[in-house]
Amino acid sequence: MASSASSVAFVAVIIAAVVTMLCAQTAEAFITYSPRACDYRHETCIRQYDDDGCSNNNSCHPNRRNFAAACLSGIITVPLITSIKSACALTPNQASQNYDTYADTYDKLDGGSIATSLGIDEARTKLLGMARGDVLEIGVGTGLNLASYRFGEGGVTSLTLVDISDGMLSQAEARIQQMNIDKNIPIQFVKADATSELISIFGENKFDSVVDTFSLCVMGNEGAKKCIEEMAGVVKPSGKILLVENTRSSNPILGSYQDLTASSAADLGGKGCVYNQNVGEMINKSKGMRLEKEESFAAGLFRSFVCTKS
Repeated sequence: MASSASSVAFVAVIIAAVVTMLCAQTAEAFITYSPRACDYRHETCIRQYDDDGCSNNNSCHPNRRNFAAACLSGIITVPLITSIKSACALTPNQASQNYDTYADTYDKLDGGSIATSLGIDEARTKLLGMARGDVLEIGVGTGLNLASYRFGEGGVTSLTLVDISDGMLSQAEARIQQMNIDKNIPIQFVKADATSELISIFGENKFDSVVDTFSLCVMGNEGAKKCIEEMAGVVKPSGKILLVENTRSSNPILGSYQDLTASSAADLGGKGCVYNQNVGEMINKSKGMRLEKEESFAAGLFRSFVCTKS
């Protein structure tokens, strides 16, 4: 019995450590926007922020240490977590103001050794190497993906970068200026909400490739579904939609842990990220997008998706 109890405790510790690493690695997901989960209950969200001590002027900026603590609390306070309300995602105005503030130091929070150890860097490089022609990237943030693109003949021939934050777009532009990219390749920066404005701004069937990495979780489930349909609308019939996203783990124990901690993780430091989404199911049920290939990393804690217009 003692040996069995020790084994269970050991497994619990390992699960906590893995999920905490995932929580710390929020990537560009948190540089994005949209009404997300709040698009149908905005007033409730504002009240929750007020109750948590965060004013409506976005003075509350949770950090990754709090996020990690929220994840670890799932092992210790499971009975309490089950009573927590669904995560309240950021509104476009909140995201824009918050990430303008984060922009100068954002790279210190993402990428690095954690991303490498989880296989995120590898997934980025592999998927973004598939981008061709006129490319749209949503939630570009500070431009962490830019080094993974292959520019020029047979690769990216024009690049449109979207984010809700002017500060993030400025950081991405500064990164572009430091890269040795052919001056003949058009690059534009657009401030927009990807859950509602892509089709209205760019029109239908515009891009050969549409890219997103770790943005859907911040949009909440309803916002993510809307964004998927917006991406499907702007991609050409012959084009590809390339995604790397946080997802619910394929490991039953780890997946259950994510379900228990998703709300507290999002509220206490995840910047609204619902990190147990079933993105594959969202794609399959969406209007206009067909899933061609799905690849799992880190026990399914995140996945890459290659999609086409249906």
